[in-house]
Amino acid sequence: MDAQKQPLLVICGPTATGKTALAVGLAKVFDAEVVSADSMQIYRGMDIGTAKPDAPETDGVPHHLIDAAEPWEDFSAAKWCEMAKACIADIARRGKLPIVAGGTGLYIKALLENISFAARPQDDEYRRSMQEFADKNGKEALLAKLSEVDPESALKLHPNDTKRIIRALEIFHITGRTAGEHDAASRGPELYDALTVGLDFYDRAVLYERIDRRVDLMVERGLEAEVRRLLDAGVPRSSTSMQAIGYKELASSIADGGSVFDAVEEIKRSSRRYAKRQLTWFRHDESVIWLKMRSPADLEDVKEKCITLIRNRFGLNERRFADNGQQS
Repeated sequence: MDAQKQPLLVICGPTATGKTALAVGLAKVFDAEVVSADSMQIYRGMDIGTAKPDAPETDGVPHHLIDAAEPWEDFSAAKWCEMAKACIADIARRGKLPIVAGGTGLYIKALLENISFAARPQDDEYRRSMQEFADKNGKEALLAKLSEVDPESALKLHPNDTKRIIRALEIFHITGRTAGEHDAASRGPELYDALTVGLDFYDRAVLYERIDRRVDLMVERGLEAEVRRLLDAGVPRSSTSMQAIGYKELASSIADGGSVFDAVEEIKRSSRRYAKRQLTWFRHDESVIWLKMRSPADLEDVKEKCITLIRNRFGLNERRFADNGQQS
């Protein structure tokens, strides 16, 4: 343990691997609080499609940076980092262990590497020209353009994520450096003694089955009605929040009078592709300790392994909580 840095547990990995359940289980053992690193759970009113944890799932454990922004806001990684740092400092000040849990790799990377987004240059005219290029030639062509100058960033981005593709192109256009090279030069001193664990399944089919089942459950719980409420409230289809998987597909289906069944199948495909991209992203980080499961039933064993890792890394004693949330 680095005595000069704040201890921090990070739980990452692809969607539907049980990150929330693990974070809650460990929080109840070590008197911890959770900071969500999910770029869509940040938005109010987007509960079903983001798999936002409800009261039974959080089980009395405080969760921060959920419902922290309106769905029409253009929320950024820079803003999340600023808020996350404040949450972590407050949790630590109260003598508790901060746990960052989520699957948004950019958020976690920016936090742990203390990247200064304010240092990123801007060229609005170039950005507009790239948007026009995408509108004329298609999103795949835009991503191919990025692949020519910054293949590492292109590998991590989906063709639909035009905002980040254009941002990476803009950075290279202005600086002559890739986004990764520019970020490396923009890093400040590391703030945390971070223990990062990643969740995954040995068999990819198990993960995909869980994703499909989760989407079906979202539909049963009223995902289509949730999307309609957001649209009726005036949230633009072009907003960042409505680019989230589940919302984008159903919003398009609603606008075009398409088949809900087809939209749901597309949500499943998009979710599986997203999980694959998440794994690609996190596997680039050599500091991640991967804990793999054969089935969801193995999550309890994973929790026990994490308890040992936390004890050994931070020297923390267990401070278990009873079901009523009081320390026991």
